[in-house]
Amino acid sequence: MALTTIATDGMSMKVQTLPGLREQVAERLRLAIATGKFPAGARLIERELCEMMGVSRTSLREALRELQADGLITLQPNKGLSVSVVSAETARSIYEVRAMLEGLAARLFARNASKEQLADLRNSVDLLAEVYDNFSSEAFIAAKTRFYDILLEGAGNPVAADMLRRIHTRVSQLRVVSLSSSERAQQSIRELREFLDALEKRDEERAWQVCVAHVEAAAKAALKTIGAAAS
Repeated sequence: MALTTIATDGMSMKVQTLPGLREQVAERLRLAIATGKFPAGARLIERELCEMMGVSRTSLREALRELQADGLITLQPNKGLSVSVVSAETARSIYEVRAMLEGLAARLFARNASKEQLADLRNSVDLLAEVYDNFSSEAFIAAKTRFYDILLEGAGNPVAADMLRRIHTRVSQLRVVSLSSSERAQQSIRELREFLDALEKRDEERAWQVCVAHVEAAAKAALKTIGAAAS
């Protein structure tokens, strides 16, 4: 497979402040991968990234190791680092795990969340609907992150939250591409509103079912995207 070149226009990659430098570098790289600025298969050349981000090679390498552990980038023999390509088989496995973890989070949120957290979750879905109407990959990622932060906080299981955030990191590339489709975006918001209804009724079983169905629909869209890219 031919390696894809990295676009450098648009979103700035510069890191502005020093505290938590490694975390900032890693987060900028994650966002660049999730939004397609660094597409699957693109080579990551340290010298270019250092210049682009305005950081030292040491800070960059620490961040790259973190992304490699997350599965977002891959070290290829004699070729160096590149953005990981998610195969259909890997994506299917990831979404299977995601469905079970999010289903658990849904049950726990319906059981444990406060009225304030329910209201916050509804507001986050309203924000997502606004983003879908005027789609921007960066705005979508921020809104979706907010949604899951509230869901996982209300669920009250930090172990499940940590595992699910790692899963979300792996699917970030596929999520933005599939949801840039207006058809999938509108379907997704309908699913989330149905999910909210189950949560507000404290119906754990219904919340589980709707949540799992939502992830399965996302998996179908992601696999369609992978199939189209491979053809």
